[in-house]
This record gives sequence, structure tokens and C-alpha cells, in this order.
Amino acid sequence: MAALGWLSPRRRPATARSVLAGEAAAEAARKTSRQLELLDRAEREAEPEVEFPVRGDVRAAAFFDLDNTVMQGAAIFHFGRGLYKRKFFQRRELARFAWQQTWFRLAGVEDPEHMQDARESALSIVKGHRVSELMTIGEEIYDEYMADRIWPGTRALAQAHLDAGQKVWLVTAAPVETATIIARRLGLTGALGTVAESVDGVYTGRLVGEPLHGPAKAEAVRALAAAEGLDLDRCAAYSDSHNDIPMLSLVGHPYAINPDAKLRRYAKEREWRLRDYRTGRKAAKVGIPAAAGVGALAGGTAAAVALHRRRR
Repeated sequence: MAALGWLSPRRRPATARSVLAGEAAAEAARKTSRQLELLDRAEREAEPEVEFPVRGDVRAAAFFDLDNTVMQGAAIFHFGRGLYKRKFFQRRELARFAWQQTWFRLAGVEDPEHMQDARESALSIVKGHRVSELMTIGEEIYDEYMADRIWPGTRALAQAHLDAGQKVWLVTAAPVETATIIARRLGLTGALGTVAESVDGVYTGRLVGEPLHGPAKAEAVRALAAAEGLDLDRCAAYSDSHNDIPMLSLVGHPYAINPDAKLRRYAKEREWRLRDYRTGRKAAKVGIPAAAGVGALAGGTAAAVALHRRRR
């Protein structure tokens, strides 16, 4: 056993200098702790925590972009996959949809030409079909391709507004029928989306006006707020794209969710709230309100538990 004595640490007598160092470290720790406590107390007294969303504030609402904000990828591309499965179009058109979706997910930004091409393809595909038929198919496509692509963190933010008694709307360039299905499945109030023309319940292959994109979203939100008697300064808006800066700038509580590079820079300059659910890293966060933050944390915790179980 004596040969193993080197495994046991030898007790060395404390010198006066080591005793002094230990006592100084302990005193510094206590002093720092008191200072932090006083600083925290002063900050809380100077800036009392404000509940957000404010429960019972019926003049406030939340507006959520859809693609890459609420859902991974673009709704119109997932819809196209579902229509291909049902033989609405040929393999060559599916390859184009697949390429556009892959580019969108990798780049994380909307390409105007891709989006325009996708819309025109979708319009030509549904031309001559009944609206009721596409609504029924849309329900099936949601279950097949969209339900598993909802970001839990963004869903928790929306739920925080609902729990506060506020209305929550999707605002998207996706077809209003698709957006309405997603909103209903998530328990949201409703959806603003691009309107395709129909006559006697049959799609004509044309749009009513233009796609609900960029400035058009801001105008839609402004019109809805006026109709609903909302105070936009008390409302919140959420998006991933710099194209939605007009909508985000319209409200008092703008959020950049999974932001593209341009929106991230713009949001940081203006100290907007940021949240990124695309990776495991914690994204930069500027003043996430308590209620929304707790909901997002719950969503993140659930995801972490699921990942841990898969690894085991």
C-alpha cells in the first residue's frame, strides 16, 4: 500500500500568505455578490418589468409572417409537393419546385424570381379546379408536409399572445386558402394571404391584385388594424425577411425571427428583438419580453429533451 501513497494528495501546511489569499478571495466574492445584488435591485426599481403580451389588451394583436418564421421552408413549395403526389403536374415541374425549396432553405432568404416562378406555376396548376377541392387537398398536404415543420419557438410566441387574450394573424404571400388552413390548425385567429381569382368557385389562374408581399403586407396589416380597432403601437409583428421591414416598422413591438442577414443588421441597429430557432446555438437576443421568452424557452426545452432521447 505504501507504493500507492503517491495517489493520495499530501496535506501541506497553510502558509500565512495562502491564508491571506483565501480570506481575500472570500471577502472579494462576498463584496461582489452584494454589489451585483444592489445593481440588480436598482435596475429593477428603475425599469420595472412590464408584462408582454399585456393580458386583456384587446387593442393589441400579433402578426406573423409564415415562411421560415412560423414554418421551415416555403408553404407554396410544400403545397406543390402535395399536388405532384396527386398528379396535378409532371416530374419536370416537381424538380423546379424542389430546387427552389432547397435554395430557400439553404440561403434562408426569399429570391423574388423563385417566388414569382412558384406563384405562376401554382396558378397554372390550379386553374380550372374548384376552390373546395383545393381546400380539402390542402388539409391533407398540411398533415403530410407542413405539420412537422412548424418552429416550436415561434409557435410558443404566438401562443403567448393567444393566452393573453389577443388575436394572432398570419400575414403571408402564400395562397390565402393555404394560410387559412395553417392558421386554423395552429389555433390562430386567421390569415392574410395572396388571393387567387375564382369565378363560381373555380380558379381562373389569375390573381386578385398582386401577391401579398413586402409593402403589400404592411398595407394589409394597416387595413385590418383599422377594421378591428387595433392600436398598432401596442401590436407585435414577427418575420424572418428584410422584405417585411415595412410590416415590422408599422408596429410598436417588432421581432426578427430566424432573420436573413439584411434584417439582422437592420434589427440590431434599431434594437429590435431577435430570436433564431434554426440552430442549437442561442441567438443574439435584445429584450425578449418575459411572457414570450418563457414560452419560447418551453419550446426549446422540449426540443432539447427530444434530441437527448434520440442520441440515447
